[in-house]
Amino acid sequence: MNIYVGNLSLETTEDELRKEFTEFGEVISVIIMDDKYIGSGQPRGYGYVEMASKSEGANAIAGLEGKKLRDRIVTVVAALPLSDKGGMLSFNVRSSHRPNKKRERRYIIS
Repeated sequence: MNIYVGNLSLETTEDELRKEFTEFGEVISVIIMDDKYIGSGQPRGYGYVEMASKSEGANAIAGLEGKKLRDRIVTVVAALPLSDKGGMLSFNVRSSHRPNKKRERRYIIS
């Protein structure tokens, strides 16, 4: 089971995160996302933990949601799968605006 962990302190390490989750079961992997695309390597404040089973993951979520790690209250939820259709995400979003229509300004000259 993949778990999203948000609101992490920028000083939090993968080892610290692994230690917190190991109390609830076998941890397969821990990744703290960083800003390697712009070259800084700065942590982004969130990461993912993969647990061996759904039951262990559910227990970890229940036990760690709202817990303080390094003076920050973390968000812990089940991570959504990237995709179930071979890499293509589809969203059915309705909005009140019309993105294909130009907004025209009309001036009244008297």
